[in-house]
Amino acid sequence: MDFKLSGHLDPALTDPATRKLRTDKLIGRWLNTNPDTQGIVECVIEQEGELFKIDVFGAGPDGPIHWPTCRTKPLANLEEEAGQRAFALSATFEFEFMTAETYIRVNKGVLVIVLFASFRDGSKRSDYVNREFFYRVNRER
Repeated sequence: MDFKLSGHLDPALTDPATRKLRTDKLIGRWLNTNPDTQGIVECVIEQEGELFKIDVFGAGPDGPIHWPTCRTKPLANLEEEAGQRAFALSATFEFEFMTAETYIRVNKGVLVIVLFASFRDGSKRSDYVNREFFYRVNRER
């Protein structure tokens, strides 16, 4: 979109409170609330300056599989939770066979990851979307 004046933006984007949002709610080691998931089992989020480093581990037949590490900038999440705005993350993980786009945010203390998986390996598997929920184990890995 091409915005010419700040008046064209959502007012929350120019609100000083939005520019001072805290990112610490995202930081930490998160485990899936479903121990039997066939998707993402763990997510570790660290802050490196203005970027976030995201390590995701998927369910595998012999244990968790580490996905390629992703670094991304935070997004202002304009949807208010209990009257508080927060940050969200958008991260894309590239595999030889698949692209996994994720959208990550904390909602009422629970990390929510929405995953859009697109297969590009000719396997004729259906692309899909999935949403999973995670609890924080601790702040240190």
